[in-house]
Amino acid sequence: MARTFDYDLFVIGAGSGGVRAARLAAMSGAKVGIAEEYRFGGTCVVRGCVPKKFMVYASEFSSAFKTAEGYGWSHCDAKFDWTAFLRAKDIEIARLSGIYVTGLQNAGADIAHARAELQDAHTITLTDRDRALSAEKVLVASGGRPTLPDNIPGIEHVITSEEAFQLPQLPKRLLVVGGGYIAVEFAGIFNGLGVETTLIYRGPNILRGFDNDVRTHLTVEMERRGVTVMLGCEHAKIEKTETGFKSTLNNGHEIETDLVMYCTGRAPHTKGLGLDTAGVEISDKGAVVVDRYSKTNVDNIWAVGDVTDRINLTPVAIREGAAFVETEYYGRPTSFDHEMVASAVFSQPPVGSVGMTEADARHKFGKVDIYRAVFRPMKSTFYGGADRMLMKLIVDTATDKLLGCHIVGPDAPEMIQMAAIALKMGATKAQWDSTCAVHPTAAEELVTMREKYVPPELGGMPD
Repeated sequence: MARTFDYDLFVIGAGSGGVRAARLAAMSGAKVGIAEEYRFGGTCVVRGCVPKKFMVYASEFSSAFKTAEGYGWSHCDAKFDWTAFLRAKDIEIARLSGIYVTGLQNAGADIAHARAELQDAHTITLTDRDRALSAEKVLVASGGRPTLPDNIPGIEHVITSEEAFQLPQLPKRLLVVGGGYIAVEFAGIFNGLGVETTLIYRGPNILRGFDNDVRTHLTVEMERRGVTVMLGCEHAKIEKTETGFKSTLNNGHEIETDLVMYCTGRAPHTKGLGLDTAGVEISDKGAVVVDRYSKTNVDNIWAVGDVTDRINLTPVAIREGAAFVETEYYGRPTSFDHEMVASAVFSQPPVGSVGMTEADARHKFGKVDIYRAVFRPMKSTFYGGADRMLMKLIVDTATDKLLGCHIVGPDAPEMIQMAAIALKMGATKAQWDSTCAVHPTAAEELVTMREKYVPPELGGMPD
């Protein structure tokens, strides 16, 4: 039977969520088109998680060399070559982007390296085509973009996280602005690469939304590693000088650096896509409004990933895209469960977190039990290192059910993935404790915490 539309599905945006949806839909036999205005792979692969993790790896070697000396290795006069690193990083990103393209083509999807814009609910124009295309269904997966304040004199001089991946040279002094995961990750990266790094944040503590113990512990550990953290302040103005940039803060401080990097948030990329023309509802924050099945108020348009501003994580976008295809092309109504999603912050030290914070748990359940351990990892104690790990469990007193697990320290992201399975399944503290420890590991502390934590101000022992 002849198709009424050019495509059964057209996907706007080729990041993780869009690519997964397009590929799976095409494999069902649907005729699928997908357009990306920049590079296939989206934020995560091209200018986010993946290249950032490579930078984290690169920056960790400076600490590893110091640790090596504590274990008997002779001093190594190692030097970091920023240009060589960028070259290798770009080659790998190009390879990964190519895998996305190949996967889509092998599945039978048509790809367009072009900007797509809706003319109405079923009509799409592409910047590389002379005529408009039609689609029965449309999936918006355009992701997010960095945001900058517009009320700071000199804001035009700053860079965002996206430019950080292509700096022509490594700065000697850097000011990072922001307190979210992107800001603390890049502060750790550049500090590890030998850059004199200062982080400023207007709030009282970094990582808003994370457990307060995690926030405080990470701040102390970042400062221990050499990052200067200044809280409760923000820019009054930024001025270009002969030697770099002078940042004047609202508390009167002035900071001279070679570069100012803003990591103050990201916004859904909805402008200029024709969503208003198609009648798609947009929230006050600029996100596409969707239901639990990622469907918008327009009957044939869906949206997944960061553009919906639900949980802005790559694996979530992938699962949302897959759930959309299961529902619409395989006849299996599926919605992704956004509860108990684990997250990692690749700060230095890294953070792993799943479930509720202590504050949220107390607000919801009233009485909760806290189990908490702060200790020096075995690797550090050997050579007299001062690094300290934090592990914390939050338990509902009434049911003994685990509500949250939070870790700061080496391998925290790896550990939290396994912990998330138990919390997602509704494990109790008794079941958790019945698990035998793996020794000697840092992770064994998670299953050997038996005494409830009492803060020092209430008579408990200090860390």
